[in-house]
Amino acid sequence: MVDDSEALDAYSRSVSSVAASVTPHVASVRIARGGGSAVVFDDGRLLTNAHVVEDGRRGTATFADGSESRFEVAGSDPLSDLAVLQSRDSAPPAARLGDADRLVVGQLVVAIGSPLGFSGSVTAGVISALGRALPVRTRRVGRVIENVIQTDAALNPGNSGGALADSAGRVVGINTAVAGFGLGLAVPINATTRRIIDSLVTDGRVRRAYLGVVGVPAPLPDDVAEHTGQRAGLRVVEVIQGGPAHRAGLHAGDLVLTVGKEQVSDAQGIQRQLFAAAIGARLPVTVLRNGAMVDVFATPTELVG
Repeated sequence: MVDDSEALDAYSRSVSSVAASVTPHVASVRIARGGGSAVVFDDGRLLTNAHVVEDGRRGTATFADGSESRFEVAGSDPLSDLAVLQSRDSAPPAARLGDADRLVVGQLVVAIGSPLGFSGSVTAGVISALGRALPVRTRRVGRVIENVIQTDAALNPGNSGGALADSAGRVVGINTAVAGFGLGLAVPINATTRRIIDSLVTDGRVRRAYLGVVGVPAPLPDDVAEHTGQRAGLRVVEVIQGGPAHRAGLHAGDLVLTVGKEQVSDAQGIQRQLFAAAIGARLPVTVLRNGAMVDVFATPTELVG
């Protein structure tokens, strides 16, 4: 049986091991209107939050060993709160990225960043919850960042853009917000965010498709659920006049079952379909209307915001 001191030592060893492996890849960044943290994720490229860089175009990154590197903002996406920085000087090698979709509640995580300007600061905690939604918006457009990670690892101003790592030293999230005492949020590193990062690297922005529909999750009738194997859909509460969904013939009250032949149970299920490839493409949408399954085709336009 492990006594308390041995258990504490095991916990300490795990946290210190993660800190030693990840801290060299995390920078404190200074930009015109403030600063935060960033993580080296590729050769000479760093990942941070869009709200850290705001409208800034260049700045300086300081690493744990004291070295500095000038950078330019290669791309920023406020609707995912992610931004990519391109180093103009030498930078440490990339951190290992993990997959937040594999996380479980209660799992150990370590946050590394520059809270209040104190670079290389380390805090530890657990995954408190998964699947949180973080509303974000630009001047004209609102969106929800899906599957946000909630942790009790202490986060403070300046931690934004820093690393949230698992016990294997893999970066599974980018710390983004302090929602309250003992309640920190991080943008997950998963397949969806990797697509966003790739777009920022190649295009400097993220092109999204626009459908023009507002909905809320709703359960399927028992007979439909049994027939489709799907328990919930998205109840349309508003169709934007003149938008792609309106032109396709969608109506308020429709229960959306699939978009692009993928099951939909909430707004995020539609958002996952609305990247650049969907712009101008015929997107099949299946809805339940007055007890009958109805198929329509919508052609999303590009979201401008």
